[in-house]
Amino acid sequence: MKYLPLVLANLRRRKLRTILTMMGVALALFLFASLRTVTTTIQAAAQFGSARRLVVTNATGIVFTLPIAYANQLSAVPGVQKVSWANWFGGKYGDGSRFFANFAVDAKSYLEMYPEIVLPPDQREAFLQDKSSAIIGRRLLDVFGWKLGQNVTLQGTIFPGDWTFTIRGVYTPTDPVINDDMLLFHHALLDEKIGRAGLAGWYVLRINNPDSAAAIGKIIDDRFRNSSAATKTGTEQAFNASFATMWGNVSLLMGTIGFAVVFAILLVAANAMMMSARERTGEVAVLKTIGFSNGTVFGLMMLEAGVIALTGSLIGLGGAKLLYKSSNFNAAGFLPGFDVTQNTLIIGAAVALLLMLASGLAPAIRAARMPVVQGLRRVE
Repeated sequence: MKYLPLVLANLRRRKLRTILTMMGVALALFLFASLRTVTTTIQAAAQFGSARRLVVTNATGIVFTLPIAYANQLSAVPGVQKVSWANWFGGKYGDGSRFFANFAVDAKSYLEMYPEIVLPPDQREAFLQDKSSAIIGRRLLDVFGWKLGQNVTLQGTIFPGDWTFTIRGVYTPTDPVINDDMLLFHHALLDEKIGRAGLAGWYVLRINNPDSAAAIGKIIDDRFRNSSAATKTGTEQAFNASFATMWGNVSLLMGTIGFAVVFAILLVAANAMMMSARERTGEVAVLKTIGFSNGTVFGLMMLEAGVIALTGSLIGLGGAKLLYKSSNFNAAGFLPGFDVTQNTLIIGAAVALLLMLASGLAPAIRAARMPVVQGLRRVE
């Protein structure tokens, strides 16, 4: 470390170039961390799901409904402990510029089905007692400035008209994969206002043994195979994974873009290091003349590259981690639980190390091998 002041002095020689190189490295790693976090967040959402929950949808597609009458028959299937159901509502608030998910749910059974949705006991009871009420995720308090007890009106898209709900509860999810900006209201109100249609978007079942999930799913699908609304039953994890596939091969796209950005910055950093080494050819020769060995010169050049890469990586990776954590970013509900993982930080650090080696190795080897006489007589 006794040579660090010398390295820092060399970096201050061309302050603007050094700062721009560091910022280039920081930007590359910030983008790398951001793009990779998109992938890891989607993967986490695809893997979410209790082993004891099954989801039953219309075999034709998720957009098609199932009769509410199926609930009693599903409850009678051996191994099924509890049944709940929900409908995608698709309402918008205000000008609709801020999207958030809203569902009509069978309130009591749905909250029992999902203990991950935590409500204070008094708010839970108030919600269950008031059919025209709703509960919201904590994020919506900040997004719209709503408060407990306030009436909010959504404009229906799938179910036209103005729908007014009283906010009776604010939930906090125990798992970051669950959106904290949803609005849930009573399915009974939806059914009443659309004329007792008796339709559910999908059913959620709790089973007593995860190992019997496939067998229970087959029993259900066989039971309704020849009905007017055949079913498709699978685990909750498989259901969530099906939505992840709608994004396409995001992992490949994000990874390709991320590494392309890093490679481009690598070329810029390498060029900056080589320019710096060429400018100091005479100085390197002088250092060798006064006793600096080839190994010491090599180490000085690599240390200089390391300071640039390390500083850039700390700014880029640290900035990504702090920014997304502090802002509670979730891409307007599309990427719940968006956070730079430890694995991403480790990979980013490895990329920074690679950047240091690739940008510093060539000029360091050149400086170490350069004869003193050649360096002294070179004129820039």
